Amino acid sequence: MVTKTLKTTASCPVETTLKVLSGRWKVLIIQFLLERPRRFGELSRCLGTVSARSLTKQLRELEEDGLIIRKDFEQISPKVEYSVSELGKMAEPILYAMGALGEALESRMEKSSRTSKKHTFSR
Repeated sequence: MVTKTLKTTASCPVETTLKVLSGRWKVLIIQFLLERPRRFGELSRCLGTVSARSLTKQLRELEEDGLIIRKDFEQISPKVEYSVSELGKMAEPILYAMGALGEALESRMEKSSRTSKKHTFSR
């Protein structure tokens, strides 16, 4: 499925992956959903400073790209739950590798505005 996030044709699969995962919150959303399914409010609390508008937009893009699943319980008090799809689970080793690389880079360089330990990926 060609999505809005892939408006231009990617030249290689790595570029496609980067385009789909690009976005301020997408990698962190996937990280938290890999732990367990979560509702919108819980994801918002996990992420901290994300606005409802930004979170909604990124969740819709991830769903459209097939990385997450949105389950609507269709009840009177609205309940929606997000979980990682089988395709999204393929991102798990990538996220752990990024976490390991980040730790190695942080140990190599002094703390600067480019590095942060706020969110870590650990096994």
